[in-house]
Amino acid sequence: MNIDGVAYRSVWVDQDDGWSVRILDQTRLPWTVEILRLTHEDEVAHAIRSMQVRGAPLIGAVAAYGLALALRRDASDAALERVAAMLGDTRPTAVNLRWALDRMLKALRPVAAAARAEAAYEAAGAIAEDDVETCRSIGQHGLPLIQAIAARKPGKPVNILTHCNTGWIATVDYGTALSVIYQAHDAGIPVHVWVDETRPRNQGSALTAWELGRHGVPHTVIADNAGGHLMQHGEVDIVLVGTDRVTRQGDVANKIGTYLKALAAWDNDVPFWVALPHSTLDMRVRDGLREIPIEERAADEVLNTTGRLPSGEVVTVRTAAPGSAGANPAFDVTPARLVSGLITERGRCDASEAGLLGLYPEFAALAAE
Repeated sequence: MNIDGVAYRSVWVDQDDGWSVRILDQTRLPWTVEILRLTHEDEVAHAIRSMQVRGAPLIGAVAAYGLALALRRDASDAALERVAAMLGDTRPTAVNLRWALDRMLKALRPVAAAARAEAAYEAAGAIAEDDVETCRSIGQHGLPLIQAIAARKPGKPVNILTHCNTGWIATVDYGTALSVIYQAHDAGIPVHVWVDETRPRNQGSALTAWELGRHGVPHTVIADNAGGHLMQHGEVDIVLVGTDRVTRQGDVANKIGTYLKALAAWDNDVPFWVALPHSTLDMRVRDGLREIPIEERAADEVLNTTGRLPSGEVVTVRTAAPGSAGANPAFDVTPARLVSGLITERGRCDASEAGLLGLYPEFAALAAE
């Protein structure tokens, strides 16, 4: 990612001391770019729960570094298992978190305690590098979709609707669905992005719009419920979203509101594509609607909103009627039948077990469980 001419990733080890971990505080964006220094696994857990870091691939990488931080102080078998379990409990829906911690445990259990801390940093770094290359490849495999649309409407921009944030700051770098958009833009294809605000935390209007603006991508922020209207009037060529978990039959768990976009896209014959890294696949789960746990976040996120006053002060204010209760499911599940296809680092495929196993044959044993 590039912020005001400076290259960043979304998580990195501090070069000054060689062991602490740095992240961008996403709760302060888009108003302030603030870098946090994490030195303890409890700080990492808080950053994930509070959404100082968010995005399924990123929280997996940050949790991996959190385990490495813990093993600097106590590298025993008991500490390894205890901290991994604690970090794994911070967010329930995104499978990348559990995937990253399982990968860390598999790498570190055989290592002697004296060598574990160093091995943990190496393993966490490998997870981060894997995510960067994976997201770059996702963009490459999604690019032909945009090129094909552009060829059908020469001289006109490709209008893309996205939901939530799937960019640099949801991953270690590049993004998932936004990786496709960035690579199309960088290839000289005229694109325009409709950015859903993504209530209640406004990851679209706050984070995606901020990212696209920094990269110079034309975009327009819209209310969450405007997408269907735009599709009815031919103003959307393709919907590109990310995901926090994909089941073996191709069901997609993503930020609340994704299902409604998929329904509108289906009704208006608009392609609905989902971009994901391999770490988001959960081949042990078949029926997403019945089996994926949906995180219920604090009601205050729905009842209140945060913004900046003309003075520059950032404040949180109550927007719901006094005395009203709030419900805040953070994700919903889009059935595979509504998904045009999946974009992965290995290519594109149908949202189906056969499609996924065509790209990931090594997961056949998991799918059979």
